[in-house]
Amino acid sequence: MKFIEEIVVEEFLPTFRSMLAEELRERGLTQNEVAAALGISQSAVSKYAHGDVSRNERIVADDRVRDLVERVGAGLASGDMTRVQALVESEVLVRRLEAGDLLADLHEEAMPELAAVDHAHIHDPDSAVRTTERVRASVRRGLRTLTNASGFSTLIPNVGANLVECLPEATTIDDVCAVPGRIFDVKGRATVPGDPEFGVSEYVASVLLAVRDRSSARAAANVRYDPELVDRLRDAGHPCIEFVPDDGDEVGGVHAALDDLDADLAGVFVLYQTGGYGIEPITYVLGPDAPTVATTVRSLL
Repeated sequence: MKFIEEIVVEEFLPTFRSMLAEELRERGLTQNEVAAALGISQSAVSKYAHGDVSRNERIVADDRVRDLVERVGAGLASGDMTRVQALVESEVLVRRLEAGDLLADLHEEAMPELAAVDHAHIHDPDSAVRTTERVRASVRRGLRTLTNASGFSTLIPNVGANLVECLPEATTIDDVCAVPGRIFDVKGRATVPGDPEFGVSEYVASVLLAVRDRSSARAAANVRYDPELVDRLRDAGHPCIEFVPDDGDEVGGVHAALDDLDADLAGVFVLYQTGGYGIEPITYVLGPDAPTVATTVRSLL
C-alpha cells in the first residue's frame, strides 16, 4: 500500500526544491539566501546545486511545474512573494496534480490497483470509491463466515450459491457486489472462484434489487430449498415468504408476493420458491449486510 503523500515526498518535493534552488541561484542568490528562502539547510542546497538529488524527469518536464518554479523563483528573489505565498501557490499545484493528474498517474504506477478507481475522490470520505470498497470488504467478511463453516457446501444448490451486497442507492446489477461465477460445491468443499466484484451476479442480485422498494435489505444469499430449513428460519423469528416464479421469472414472482404484504420488511427475512418444471427450488436469505446474512445462513448448519 502506497499513499499519494509518499509520491509527493519522494518524487515531487526533491524535484521541485531542486528546480527552485537552481532557479534562485540563477537569479543571483547565494547558497545561504537560497537555504533561507526554501527553509532548508545549506548542505541540502549544495546537493541540489551539484545534482546529488535525484529528479523525476516527468515532473521536471511538466510546463505547470516549470511555470510555478519561475514565478516563485522570481517572487522570492525580488521580495514580491513571501514564503507563505510561495507555499500556498505550491500546495495549490500539488493538489491539482494529485486529482487525476500527473501525481495521480505516478501513484497508479506505484500501486496499479488504483487504475480501476476514480483517483480524484480517494481523499473524499463520502466518495463512491470509499463506499464501493466498504461494500466489497463486507462481502469478503460474509464469505469468510460461510466458507469457514463446516458443512456449508451442503447448503449450496445445484445452480450454485452467491452472497451479494449492494450500494446504498443501488438501482442496477452493476451496483451489486458478488462472487464472480458463483460459489460451487466441489467434492464437499465450498469453492469461491474469485474476489467479489460489482456487476457479476444476475439472479441473486436481481432478487435483492426486487425487494428494495419494500425493505431495507442490502444483502442476500441463496441456498438450497428444504422445508425443514425454512421452518427453522421461521422459528428463529425471520419472516418467510413463498413466491411463485412468473413463467420462470423469479423477479416477477417476488414482486407479486411482496405486493400482498401489509407492511415493509425489516431485518433478516426469507423468500423461497418450491420449484417447477425446469426450475430448481431455491431459498433466499436477505438482510442489512453480507455478514449478517452469512451468519443467518451459518446458523442452519
